[in-house]
Amino acid sequence: MVDVLYRLLAWLSPAYPIGAFSYSHGIETAVEEGFVRDRGSLVTWLESVLRDGTGRVDGALFAMAWRAADAGDWPVFDAIAERAAAWRGTSEMALESRQQGGSFLAITRTAWRHPDLDAVHERLGGEIALPVAVALAAAVHGIALETALGGYLHAFTANLISAAVRVVPLGQSDGQLALASLEEAVRRAAEAAVAVPDLDEVGTATPLLDWCSMRHETQYTRLFRS
Repeated sequence: MVDVLYRLLAWLSPAYPIGAFSYSHGIETAVEEGFVRDRGSLVTWLESVLRDGTGRVDGALFAMAWRAADAGDWPVFDAIAERAAAWRGTSEMALESRQQGGSFLAITRTAWRHPDLDAVHERLGGEIALPVAVALAAAVHGIALETALGGYLHAFTANLISAAVRVVPLGQSDGQLALASLEEAVRRAAEAAVAVPDLDEVGTATPLLDWCSMRHETQYTRLFRS
């Protein structure tokens, strides 16, 4: 159990070299436009993202990819990976997931070796969305779905809070208070993702998030890549 937890904490740490710190997932524009201006508005924004946006989609992709990898059903896994690569509303969202996913798979293949990681890398040419990459590593290294998915969604949320702390700006205490406030939202997002019976049943309802992402492409002053 200690080994499993150790690996998961390593992979989802801000220190894991996948470049997560350089993406805000639209937060930078949301701040610029006044949608996110303090801790309360940040919590409200991220609750929506987790419930109706990226948290919902990526959570479902993660759960389905984990199950396929755990069962060794690689044709199904590859089909999920293909859908995950295409299932992005904007070019910056696609870059964010693809770049981090590719980096995650590359460093994990080096530091936490497993033949299935190498095989997926060869089949997909190193192009893989982040939730699918983390789900793959968790499955082949024996980390339970619920544990891995909860950790993934926590790390996703924490990274966006970190972006908001820098760009609003918020104090570190407000950042941690926001993360504590979102504990229930992360739990519900994970439970909803595990319960999804079919990816065809999944969609998003966060048009403002997509708008912020598109607006960010031409924003005059930018600290982040998304």
